[in-house]
Amino acid sequence: MTETVYIETSILGYLTARSTNNLILAANIKITQDWWDEYSSSLALYTSEIVEDEAARGDPTSASQRLNLLQSLTFLDLTEEAADLAEEFLRQSNLPFVCTPYEFMTIEPLGE
Repeated sequence: MTETVYIETSILGYLTARSTNNLILAANIKITQDWWDEYSSSLALYTSEIVEDEAARGDPTSASQRLNLLQSLTFLDLTEEAADLAEEFLRQSNLPFVCTPYEFMTIEPLGE
């Protein structure tokens, strides 16, 4: 059975990032790119419409690169159960909780 991995936006960001002098960021970029090169072809990769919406934001050239990476991934439906799970995860984490996944889908990007 093939292992599955959910690809979220930061993975796409590291895969398409420009070079940097920030050593921590450069290490994250390198590790992510090495992982992608070595493992992505042997895994079932999944993502969602929320990731696609996030990936489309920002610099148009970088956004295009991020969206191209999503082409070969399987998209999962955003179900109520998935949204509830995401909300619970954020409540129990140290990450900022700004809005629900459904609310996120209705937010207009800045500057557009």
